[in-house]
Amino acid sequence: MSKRKNSSSVPRHKRMARPARLQTAKHWLTSYIGKNIVSGYAKHFAVDLLCSVKELEILGYQFTPEYIEELKRCIESRIKQRKKRKKVSHDKEMNTPFESDDRFFYIAGYTSGGAPYGVTWEEMEFDRSDSSVDSVDYEDEGIPF
Repeated sequence: MSKRKNSSSVPRHKRMARPARLQTAKHWLTSYIGKNIVSGYAKHFAVDLLCSVKELEILGYQFTPEYIEELKRCIESRIKQRKKRKKVSHDKEMNTPFESDDRFFYIAGYTSGGAPYGVTWEEMEFDRSDSSVDSVDYEDEGIPF
């Protein structure tokens, strides 16, 4: 079976605009056997839940205002959870240790031949006499080792 030149891999019922969806939905609703008409419609036609409710209302279904408000809260909660997961994932990426070895403190990259380049351990060392941090004499601290 060969595909036509302009055909898409996405099913037609997921690419429809509202007028075509409403016309097709009349037939689809007669054969729907699921438990939740709103989520079933949303999945079948690839629309969000609020769009699904609006289009089902156009087709004659009725929903309580409480149900619609709960749906809005649920969607907002999902958005917040997604943002939180994304932030945690981003934070984990930022806290990953950088690459180093016995020669380089920080390896910035590799040449086309595979040789590393970056900041060496010698370049990272600083003169302690220039440091404003007071040196600590551990013998005075009473540390047992």
